[in-house]
Amino acid sequence: MNKTERYEQISKEIVDAVGGMDNIAGSAHCATRLRIILKDNDKADMEKLDNIDLCKGTFVAGDQLQMIFGAGLVNDVYDVFSKYTHTENMSLTDIKEAGSKKHNPLQIAIKSLSDVFIEIMPGILAAALLLGLTGVLNNLDFVKNNATLYAINRLVTIASAGIFDVLPLAVCYSAVKRYGGKPILGIVLGAIMLSANLTNAYDAAQGLATPETLSLFGVPIELVGFQGGIIIALMIGYVVAKLDQFFDKKIPDAIKLLVSPLLTVLVSTLLLFTLIGPVGRTLSNWITYGLIWVTENLGVLGYMLFAGVQQIIVITGLHHIFGAIEAQLIADTGTNFLNPLMSVALMGQGGAVLGYLILHWKNVKDREICIPSFLSTLFGISEPAIFGVNLRHKYPLIGGCLAGAGAGAYVYWTHLTALGFGTTALPGLAIANPANNGYLNYILAHLIALVLGIVLTMALGVFHKDEKQKAKAKKEQEAVPVLEVKENVLYSPIKGKAAPIQECSDPVFNSKAMGDGMVFTPEDGLVVSPVNGTVLMIFPTKHAIGLRAENGTELLIHMGLNTVSLEGKPFELYVKEGDTVKAGQKLALMDLEAIEAESLSTETPLIVTSMQPVRITNAGAVNWGESVMEIVHEN
Repeated sequence: MNKTERYEQISKEIVDAVGGMDNIAGSAHCATRLRIILKDNDKADMEKLDNIDLCKGTFVAGDQLQMIFGAGLVNDVYDVFSKYTHTENMSLTDIKEAGSKKHNPLQIAIKSLSDVFIEIMPGILAAALLLGLTGVLNNLDFVKNNATLYAINRLVTIASAGIFDVLPLAVCYSAVKRYGGKPILGIVLGAIMLSANLTNAYDAAQGLATPETLSLFGVPIELVGFQGGIIIALMIGYVVAKLDQFFDKKIPDAIKLLVSPLLTVLVSTLLLFTLIGPVGRTLSNWITYGLIWVTENLGVLGYMLFAGVQQIIVITGLHHIFGAIEAQLIADTGTNFLNPLMSVALMGQGGAVLGYLILHWKNVKDREICIPSFLSTLFGISEPAIFGVNLRHKYPLIGGCLAGAGAGAYVYWTHLTALGFGTTALPGLAIANPANNGYLNYILAHLIALVLGIVLTMALGVFHKDEKQKAKAKKEQEAVPVLEVKENVLYSPIKGKAAPIQECSDPVFNSKAMGDGMVFTPEDGLVVSPVNGTVLMIFPTKHAIGLRAENGTELLIHMGLNTVSLEGKPFELYVKEGDTVKAGQKLALMDLEAIEAESLSTETPLIVTSMQPVRITNAGAVNWGESVMEIVHEN
């Protein structure tokens, strides 16, 4: 099978697992993930998707089903998949728009905030990293004493401050663009917010300058600038966009170019100083004072609570609002205590992935998912770790959250803060506040989160394994159904989905070369006898059992496809050759996870090897011991 054929097979399996072609609204890809918009996410079989060839993990984030294939590979898979599903030429913007149609108003509002900051994030990240660099250089004597190095550092300082000096303008521009207005009008309103004709907001707040006061219809308006007004910039950006759209629709084309922008800027300016500005300042103060109240009144518990639940908030998508809050916090206080808390929360999840990996190192599929997921956390991206590993297995998520809380306590005790926002983990070191040994404490806080994540997850994993083994033992002790056995009737050996043998994915079986029968997709690993009879044969690798029914019919139960290569490891037998068995009696137990971990199918054919014709009496969902086939006697 060449690459194209392999990717076509992957595409077919994806379409089948998501509920068919009709359930796909669009697809696109990023650097590592195939992103699919489904009309109904509930139709997706996540377990099937997780076990698709080359896929390293599957999760649903917001409105998108995301499958991790890795850099480079995802491009090739997408090329074939998009053609197969007729969704080629869709951009990430297109897929976001397709997905947004499924959102409720709150989700739309939160996502729009995220989009505003994504637009300007490259500039913020560049400035934040330069800020960290100049923070280090400022403390070095040889930099201060060398003219060239001093000059470079001064230029770096200027470069690092640039975006933060005009951040309200950048936010206003991005907000107008996001909400459908002309971006240049966002720049105009942003410039008005920072106009030199207004008293600097920081000077006014410190009593260093007295702002001019106007009387508009008897209402006093202070001409104070909006330096640090991130929330206000978001609000006025939305207003500008909607006013621009309104005037464009209402004003005749002949004068639209002149009149529409004029009215948009005029009305927006009036609203900025009379309504949006005062309301935005009040809202900003509430947010800042609320966060400060939490730190002053809840102390270490407040820090632990935030760091413990922050990655849970990532799952909901509500974390997108933190960018605006962090920016406002820096504008109001000069530092950002949320950033290190979010960073150690993320690193706790990274530690949880390593803890899970240690417990399951022998599982090839887990290694393929866990290693890149952990590496992503080192660079501030937690979604692969959360959705690909921790949330999927539950207990690592708990271990990671507890680790984040523990490291959050260290952040509190060491007074660790950041001077910027937008970057965490290793890149976040650049924006750590150097005060109070900030760089050292930043590293120690993350090591604490990492180690706690590993240890706590492994401890929870041992407990989880014990519970799993108890459940397995209970399952083995379950009473098999008492059957009224009928002659020539074959009963289901599996709990799961039953289908005619033609639907088996193995050509040897689906061609009926070995005989007629059925194929079962197990929900459970327990295998029971489909007849009263004798154990005729057991393969040395335990993966197949031959039976002879009382009426002479010979059967083969083949547990999984191509599982002979596993040398019996995933199979536990309860019978031996020559044993007499009753219909519904336990024959074997398959470890489905171990089979899937080797990228093998758990499909289990039941074949009538004596080549007698059969009639299917029950297909679809079946339980152990349900009638599924009948031997047909030819005249």
